[in-house]
Amino acid sequence: MILADKIIELRKKAGWSQEELAEQLGVSRQSVSKWEGAQSTPDLNRILQLSELFGVSTDYLLKEEIDEDGTTVPEPTVVPADTAPALRRVSMEEASSFLSANAVRARRLAAGVALCIFSSSGAILSDILPDSDLADGIGVALLFIILAAGVALIISGGQLIKPYSYLRSEGIDTEYGVAGMVKERRESYRQAHSRDIVIGVSMIILSLVPLVLFDAAFEGPLSDDVPAVLMFLMIAAGVAFLVHTNAVTGGFSKLLEDGRFTREHKKHETDSTSASVMGIYWLAVTAAYLGYSFITMDWGRSWIIWPIAAILCGILGIVMKMVKKR
Repeated sequence: MILADKIIELRKKAGWSQEELAEQLGVSRQSVSKWEGAQSTPDLNRILQLSELFGVSTDYLLKEEIDEDGTTVPEPTVVPADTAPALRRVSMEEASSFLSANAVRARRLAAGVALCIFSSSGAILSDILPDSDLADGIGVALLFIILAAGVALIISGGQLIKPYSYLRSEGIDTEYGVAGMVKERRESYRQAHSRDIVIGVSMIILSLVPLVLFDAAFEGPLSDDVPAVLMFLMIAAGVAFLVHTNAVTGGFSKLLEDGRFTREHKKHETDSTSASVMGIYWLAVTAAYLGYSFITMDWGRSWIIWPIAAILCGILGIVMKMVKKR
């Protein structure tokens, strides 16, 4: 355990905030924050103060191999080189660069997914126009334009973090201070993450409200097409919030190797069968949606394929996990 993590652990054991610890040491809260984020190191006098304040030895604070009770932590068992995969070293600069790229990728991914969901709205709105081949053509053109823009954003976002693809598939060894920096950023983002989850889920649930209100207030095309577009808009916005915040937190988890990115999970992720099956599944769904819509020209109802496909996708994922465990 590094000094930054030890200060955090001892402070929390004492039940102090960063500001309370700073007051007892005669330093600013920012100084304590930098120590815990491994952005700076306390000088010798502060180390002595911390030792007396927390009731631990200076050796415990300064030496990673010394436990809190003063005993030496045994060296970890070394796995033979032919069975232990080499760990990829990640520097502070590389970790910061990845988090910056991942933040941009999260915004592009969220916008791209939202556009893909909303792309059907162009074809739906064409039903409001006078019934003609031109109206149908405009609707289909809008669908493909919006869909292409969404796919372009998703691909460009993926390219930003392509140099860091090893974070998803390889075990990593972060340099001193990286873990503390990432934990601090994740903690500061926690409130925004909770807020975006609430907003996203709420918008998806409330997306049915336009259907109910327009059905009661209007008749004709307005009662079917406009609420369907508003529903897609709200679903797209809600999903965008969820995709963005999960992409950001996923970046933290990649560097800390927790959640979906533990080393054990990475071993299973190297099997590309699941990704291939899901890719084929969504290609088939897209083909079915476009085929049915073009044949029937019933764009106002064919969108129902997507929510049904999403439910079936969840079931498919559960089944695949059960098969893997056998």
